[in-house]
Amino acid sequence: MSDPLRIAFVGEGPTDRIVITAAVETMLGESSFILRQLHPEESPAFGPLGAGWVGVYKWCKQVVARSGALRSDVLYDEYDILILHLDADVADEKYSNGAIEEAVEDLPCAKPCPPPDATTDSLRAVLLRWSGENAVPSDTVLCTPSKSMEAWVVAALFPNDSAVLKGIECLQEPQNRLGQQPIAQRIQKRQRDYEQRSEELKEAWPRLVGTLTEAKRFESSFRALYGAWILRR
Repeated sequence: MSDPLRIAFVGEGPTDRIVITAAVETMLGESSFILRQLHPEESPAFGPLGAGWVGVYKWCKQVVARSGALRSDVLYDEYDILILHLDADVADEKYSNGAIEEAVEDLPCAKPCPPPDATTDSLRAVLLRWSGENAVPSDTVLCTPSKSMEAWVVAALFPNDSAVLKGIECLQEPQNRLGQQPIAQRIQKRQRDYEQRSEELKEAWPRLVGTLTEAKRFESSFRALYGAWILRR
């Protein structure tokens, strides 16, 4: 029996892991994998670093302090692929909003949308700098949904929603659309609700890749690393 693909996930919150897991399950089909969330930690307080974009920032800085740069970190001894997630709405933030004293003021970095990648490209550069990198390290996939992971969830579960039809990747606060659906269908941004709809998320993934630019970029990057991992075995 072949060893499973070992995936580490670092993101803003636990609901993001549910969406990513659904996407990975769809992409890998019958192939086995293990996905572990390194951050935020699976606890009510989300560990000492906290959740959200500030938590991702602190995690990256912790890695740099430990290893000099992300590519040199010991996590790659245990995992085959790292998925590093940050929502594109972070591009509107200031470091002071997170009580962060940062010498490099590369936030905010938002650009006009469309196109979504004008902002996500800028944010990815910021995320890499946090990680001590100028380019994406090998065995690493960046995941930068525009404007947030909830855009993917709304597009997956409610494809006929007016915001989806107009282009949800440029909609500020797409999570608001979750509670604006018919009462019998609406959900909240919480683990229980997402887990209950995980099969729908899996079934919708191919459609998201065809319509959402950042979902397509994530899949393309992940499949490339998975193919390289297969060849190394």
